[in-house]
Amino acid sequence: MGAWALLLPLLVATARAQVCAVSNNIFEVQENTIQSGPLAHIDVPAGQQVTLGSSSTPFAFRIQGTELFLNVTPDYEENTLLEAHLECKSGNTVVTQLRVIVFVLDVNDNPPKFPFKLRVEDVPEDSKVNTTVIPETELEAQDPDKDDVLFYTLQEVTPGAGSFFSLLGTNLPALRLDRPLDFYKWQNMSLLLLVRDTQEENAQPSHTATATLVLDVRPADLRPPWFLPCAYSDLYVCINAEYQGAIPTGHRLPAPLVLRPGPIYAVDGDRGVNQRVLYSIVTGQDDGTFAIDANSGNLTMTRSVPSPKTFTLLVKGEQSDGARYSVTWVTIEARSATGSVPQFLQSRYYGTVALNSAVGVEVRDTASPSLPLRVSAQDPDFPDLNSAITYRITNNTDFRMDGEIVRTAAQLTQEGVSYAEVEAMNTVTAGTARSVLEIQVLEPQGPAPTASPSGGSTPTLEPGTSQPLAPDPSRTPQPSAGPAQSQAEDRRFSAVDMAALGGVLGALLLLALIALVILGHKQFGRRLKCCSRKALDHQALAFDNQAFSDPQEANWAPAPRASPGPTRAGPPEPPEPTPQEASGSAAAGPAPGAPEAARDGGSPAAVRSILTKERRPDEGGYKAVWFGEDIGAEADVVVLNAPAPDAARAPDSGSEHSGDGDDEDGEPGGGSTYV
Repeated sequence: MGAWALLLPLLVATARAQVCAVSNNIFEVQENTIQSGPLAHIDVPAGQQVTLGSSSTPFAFRIQGTELFLNVTPDYEENTLLEAHLECKSGNTVVTQLRVIVFVLDVNDNPPKFPFKLRVEDVPEDSKVNTTVIPETELEAQDPDKDDVLFYTLQEVTPGAGSFFSLLGTNLPALRLDRPLDFYKWQNMSLLLLVRDTQEENAQPSHTATATLVLDVRPADLRPPWFLPCAYSDLYVCINAEYQGAIPTGHRLPAPLVLRPGPIYAVDGDRGVNQRVLYSIVTGQDDGTFAIDANSGNLTMTRSVPSPKTFTLLVKGEQSDGARYSVTWVTIEARSATGSVPQFLQSRYYGTVALNSAVGVEVRDTASPSLPLRVSAQDPDFPDLNSAITYRITNNTDFRMDGEIVRTAAQLTQEGVSYAEVEAMNTVTAGTARSVLEIQVLEPQGPAPTASPSGGSTPTLEPGTSQPLAPDPSRTPQPSAGPAQSQAEDRRFSAVDMAALGGVLGALLLLALIALVILGHKQFGRRLKCCSRKALDHQALAFDNQAFSDPQEANWAPAPRASPGPTRAGPPEPPEPTPQEASGSAAAGPAPGAPEAARDGGSPAAVRSILTKERRPDEGGYKAVWFGEDIGAEADVVVLNAPAPDAARAPDSGSEHSGDGDDEDGEPGGGSTYV
């Protein structure tokens, strides 16, 4: 036994020397790593050769001498394992087979990918909250890297869209509805779905991918038909309109009834659905007086109503698919049409027509020359009878009515204004109304001439009719000032022309005012200065009673009662005298006769006279004031001795020396003024 133990290592070494061997046959290499050196060393016995067997990974390895090299850059996504089969041969005989395995390690080198770039999804408007709109399997991204965990986020593209939708979780990309949808406010919304293969944004390496989600909100059938016009409405509710109408008794109207506030008309309350609406009468007409068109909603009469009566119809509007409907009331009042007369929309109509127009030419509307003159009347009680109103011209053979349009009935050879009476008659109620036509016959190219009653054409009157008279010049404006002529003048002068004319007239008026001020100052300037100076001086003297130092008592008869309002005697006022002339005339003394003028036998009881006087060399005259003995009686003031004509303006100054022009003997003049 001891000898065999010594020989065993020698035999093993000898055996190894006869076969191939490698230093290591299992390796781990990260993908994308380039191996520049040998992967393993091969021990090859003498007389043998080593080759790669056919089962080796193609093109992955090479043998140079006794070295095994990795021939490619490993890629985990292509091959997770590389295998080399080594065969040692002695001649053609395979002596030894070896296997070298290379495990490729995965690294994060690939971004995740969504199965789409744009996803459009229809979402019903009535979808319930917390409903999964798009499942996870249709939104999740794929990452070729084996160990990557994907993280999802949702970003809004349409402002506010993020409040409607969210993801079930960071790693669960199912799309969930968070709040009710509203087709009228949000018809479509866009969101951006982002995926990352790392949890942290700044991690390296890190890869992302994005996809766009477009969510189209499909309208749901949530609302019934709405009868228009709604008494109240918003985007979600409508208070249906109720309709009213009137029909004449004893008549069957052939046309659809005219109702207020309009014809029977309903629309689908869901504008996005917009189902067609069908109409029917539910209740209210047991005798079948009315019929309604199922498609248009027009209400017509099937027979006449003999006596006054009120119909209350319940009308239904139903969607064509039968899903929803609504109802409204239609009230029809049948009443007698006797006494109902039409009414013209205007009391007078104005038109123009070219001179020498042939028969049948349309008269143009003065207000809108491009349109024909249209006369219109309406029945205020029965709008349905408006179509039964006929028109005719009663007193002018130059014009005729063609429905509501005025046309010429003869060739117009005379320029001017023509008047005509037009009559509207309701053929059902026999009510009539009349209005006036004022038509100007103008030269075709020239501007509209000034119309006057004398220059108008003389229409031929039919027997038994009367012609409307033109306005009286002494009481109303001439026809030339009517709307037709005013509009003709508007066409002759533009707004710019009128503005320029107004500016010129304003400037002329300003210059005239300046000239009047200058002339007045030259003519009356000195007089105004003199009067103002005297007024100041006399006002100061009015409070200085000491200036009158020699009072005398005048022996006058009672003064007469003053007449209502002051009177002034004497000739017209001469030009303003100089101060020297005024003083001289004052010293000349008054004219005699004033006492007689002051006597009045019919005056009241005697009055007591208070007279103050001061003879000054530069002033003459005096002032007398009588006070009644009865303290409650009126006080009459008599200003005596009015100055001579050359000083007649002195009283106008209002000073207390007004009228003080007596002579040295104290005789008052004959020109006394009573106040």
